[in-house]
Amino acid sequence: MTKLFPIKGLVSGLFAATAALPAMAQDNLEIIGAPRDGAMGFQPAATELARDLQWLDGMLLVIITAISLFVIALLAWVGYRYNARRHPEPASFTHNSPIEIAWTIIPIVILVLIGAFSLPILFKQQIIPDADITIKVTGYQWYWDYAYVDEGFEFSSYMIGAPATGGQNMMTPEVEQQLVDAGYSKDEFLLATDNAVVVPVGKTIVMQVTGADVIHSWAMPAFGVKQDGVPGRLAELWFTAESEGIYFGQCSELCGINHAYMPITVKVVSEEAYAAWLATAREEFAGLPQSFQVASN
Repeated sequence: MTKLFPIKGLVSGLFAATAALPAMAQDNLEIIGAPRDGAMGFQPAATELARDLQWLDGMLLVIITAISLFVIALLAWVGYRYNARRHPEPASFTHNSPIEIAWTIIPIVILVLIGAFSLPILFKQQIIPDADITIKVTGYQWYWDYAYVDEGFEFSSYMIGAPATGGQNMMTPEVEQQLVDAGYSKDEFLLATDNAVVVPVGKTIVMQVTGADVIHSWAMPAFGVKQDGVPGRLAELWFTAESEGIYFGQCSELCGINHAYMPITVKVVSEEAYAAWLATAREEFAGLPQSFQVASN
């Protein structure tokens, strides 16, 4: 069945008509995936992929810390035990076979151990499962375009306060009011977008990522996903969000002068809230009517 998508030139005209959509999908949602001032470490893991990556990072941290401490201790002991004052006559041997065998075998064992845990996690990311919802993501300078492939509609997503939404990439009273109208606060400036990606909790989401002009990168830290969008190529990532809430990401590939003003907002909602948003979005973004979809299927 052929899907019809709206002309991009109409997107700017939809800004005013869709102003209420983010707030509607945001009711009673907690902001979970967001950077925090002065905080260290990862954002809370909202997917299995993110938990795997954070666990792997912790394991690698233990290994490299142990290696670093061992090397520092070894250097300190050798510096103390074999310095010129204690040994004015240096040793004359040049080889020590047991030590050379050990420092060859032990790193191999460590690398094999790391690979045994990291490769399955990599394969889990790269093997794309069957999708419950497929969304095509296209990066532009400097905004995102999202097409809900199975629903026949698409929309563009700009940072609130960007020039395209009447801002100047800086906080002003007008921009603060835009944030409030969309259900955010000024703390979400540079993070919140006028139109968010809305997905249901517990469903497998496949994002098809590409770029329209230069290389962009769709990254969502709390989901443990990041995929470059390369013009002329279509790549995929997937995630299954486990907690309802609002999550923020960012374009993570230097893509031009306004690269820093290209955020990502994903709202994970209940299936009931998603169905309600979908019904409204079909009308606002010229999607395929539900009756037409049922008849076509």
